[in-house]
Amino acid sequence: MRLASLMPFLLSYRWSLFAILACALALRLAAGAWWQQRLPAGKTFGFPDSESYWELGRKIARGEPYEFGPERLAIFRTPGYPILLAGLFLLAGDEPPVSWARALSAICGTIAVGGVASLARLLFDERTALLAATLTALYPEAIAASTFVLSEAPFGPLMVFQLVAWTRAWRADSGRQQFGWAAAAGVLGGLATLMRPSWLLFVPFAIAAGMASVRFFRSATQSAAYRRHMLIGATLLATLCATLAPWWIRNYAVAGRFVPTSLQVGASLYDGWGPQATGASDMQFVPQFIAEQHQVDRDQADRDQADRQATLPPRGTFEDRLDRRLRNASLAWATNHPVRVLQLAGIKFLRMWNPLPNAAEFGTGTLRAILALTYTPLIALALVGAWRFTRRDWPYLLCLLPAFYFTGLHMIFVSSIRYRQPAMLVLIVLAAGILTRWLARPTAAPST
Repeated sequence: MRLASLMPFLLSYRWSLFAILACALALRLAAGAWWQQRLPAGKTFGFPDSESYWELGRKIARGEPYEFGPERLAIFRTPGYPILLAGLFLLAGDEPPVSWARALSAICGTIAVGGVASLARLLFDERTALLAATLTALYPEAIAASTFVLSEAPFGPLMVFQLVAWTRAWRADSGRQQFGWAAAAGVLGGLATLMRPSWLLFVPFAIAAGMASVRFFRSATQSAAYRRHMLIGATLLATLCATLAPWWIRNYAVAGRFVPTSLQVGASLYDGWGPQATGASDMQFVPQFIAEQHQVDRDQADRDQADRQATLPPRGTFEDRLDRRLRNASLAWATNHPVRVLQLAGIKFLRMWNPLPNAAEFGTGTLRAILALTYTPLIALALVGAWRFTRRDWPYLLCLLPAFYFTGLHMIFVSSIRYRQPAMLVLIVLAAGILTRWLARPTAAPST
């Protein structure tokens, strides 16, 4: 068979996307190997969070209680990412190499590239989809998120495909298709929340934004648009809750009350709102609070003993009491320092959307320059695309909402460029949309 006859087949959308995905996977695998070699001797992961995920994954695989640390924290992490890591322990039969976890992150990051292409194809065309996939495959921050042993890697594709399903539900021609895609979006949202608990409120946030934006669009009557948002939103919320229900039931059995995600909200809030807060994460205060809570529990036990009520345990679990203590301390500090809270909000906003990385791990001049030179034009294109396309219809605005959601969230909690990466995945779709149209403009013929 001649090469000329093979060209249309080889240049088809599917084969082009396959080549982009293969390149994306190779880059992410290479980045994972490079990062592992770069770590100092005796350091396995590079991020403290990775150790907790790894330990919980090991415990799931061995059938041990889902607890972390000497305090036996049972609701320390949502179980999504540890369950993925548990699969590696089951495959290895003992202790898998960390390189396996980095390879798993690379695969998840590559799936996210495919999700970006799928969303861009839905909103624009195949040419835009291939460009969006290429930009995501080569974007350094997306590669980095697929390198570490962190929950960002599996969260990315779940988030993107949730938006794909939500878009398909919005554009469905029949009630059955609308229900099916909305239900899929809710399930994906639940799984994404089990990976990253901060995603829990995105669905109600997006539903509220959709209802408020109905008058912004002219593609449908207001009553029809309101009804569609309500039906899709109700289905999304129902399936989201159904997906999270097993975790909620388990948490209630452990803590004796409803815990929607984890009992790390108090510590995270104090990390962002406290006397030591700078906008960056620094959990050095936690041991002091643990010691103080132990002392409070001992004092309470002594009082109960004096009152001959020693058989009554303290109210709730230690983990729950510690979480409440941290949360109350944070809210009390924020109430007494409103000006500093506003200052921190501005600092966190700048940390999140800064062209230059904040963390010392990315402090080399060359790497900082690469990140700045790739991020700056991409975010500029995304902003132009948002201005141009979000007035078309709801799914285009939906691409912008993760950026608003994560920005608002991390103006309260700690902030870093790490937390903008999921939002950048869908902003790339808008950037590719505007770039494709600019490249497709016919050039003016030279005057004679």
